[in-house]
Amino acid sequence: MAVVKANAYGHGMVEAAETLADADSLAVARLSEAKTLRAAGIESPIVVLEGVFDADELDVAVSSDCEIVVHCIEQLEFLESVGAGRMTVWLKFETGMNRLGLPASDAAQLIERARQCESIAELRLMSHLANADDRQDEKSTEQVRLFESIAEGFDGDISIASSPGIFGWPKLALAGAWVRPGIALYGISPFEETTGADLGLQAVMQLRSRLIAVKKIGAGERVGYGGIWEAEEDSIIGIVAAGYADGYSRFLPSGTPVLVNSRRVPLAGRVSMDMIAVDLGAGANDKFGDPVLLWGDELPVEEIAGYAGTIPYQLVCGVAHREPTEFSD
Repeated sequence: MAVVKANAYGHGMVEAAETLADADSLAVARLSEAKTLRAAGIESPIVVLEGVFDADELDVAVSSDCEIVVHCIEQLEFLESVGAGRMTVWLKFETGMNRLGLPASDAAQLIERARQCESIAELRLMSHLANADDRQDEKSTEQVRLFESIAEGFDGDISIASSPGIFGWPKLALAGAWVRPGIALYGISPFEETTGADLGLQAVMQLRSRLIAVKKIGAGERVGYGGIWEAEEDSIIGIVAAGYADGYSRFLPSGTPVLVNSRRVPLAGRVSMDMIAVDLGAGANDKFGDPVLLWGDELPVEEIAGYAGTIPYQLVCGVAHREPTEFSD
């Protein structure tokens, strides 16, 4: 089940869905995302992870041929009360994350109740691991054991592992179970201090820009809003057409690496809405229009996320798809 929610983690949902056409199904968070995929001609099975919340949404889910997750009793009661067409439903159980999920203690009763629901053509079971990104935390083992007890004797499809579960806890993989890779599909590690390359993955996103100005500055001169960066010696500053409006976090500090002409140079001063400054060095020969890489194969987004004090998920999901700047040769 290839997860393409949140605009495919910032990579472009429709483009990702087209690329992942051979996946057994796609997963989105909300029905609006499923509608976007169907409108774009995507025919793959689609699972709506948050389910539906009213009669209109249920009708759309049925007409869009979506599978839905039922994670609370209200959703199950809703399905029981309407005469919508029959559909595939994933019954989600709480096994330790305390976010979404039906109570594990009532699993047998709820599974039987769902089997009797005329709106449900096929019933499947799922849960979600809370701490799988910490490979030292045995909570994942406990959750899988609880999920196994819920699914004992169940003859339908089941699923519990997303990206960190797949890579961090392979011995816990349940035989025949669905897996739900998300961030790993895009070449990004779900673990701290690990890159996608460490897991044998290749980064999909290459966040690129260009130099739009190059200027000399003297020792002691300050750069950017607030003048928080000061040149220690005479140098050359490059201005890059990228800023927080593009998803390049304002929390990135001076010293964050940026690749200019494939060499690392440090961010200099605050990230602006549309621009950043980098210290190219006193002997730099870089010029207007030269290529810049903010993150990608040669500069892992996991590393940049560390400078921002966040996780790579947030950086790639925050990328704004503005029209690119074109430079003539």
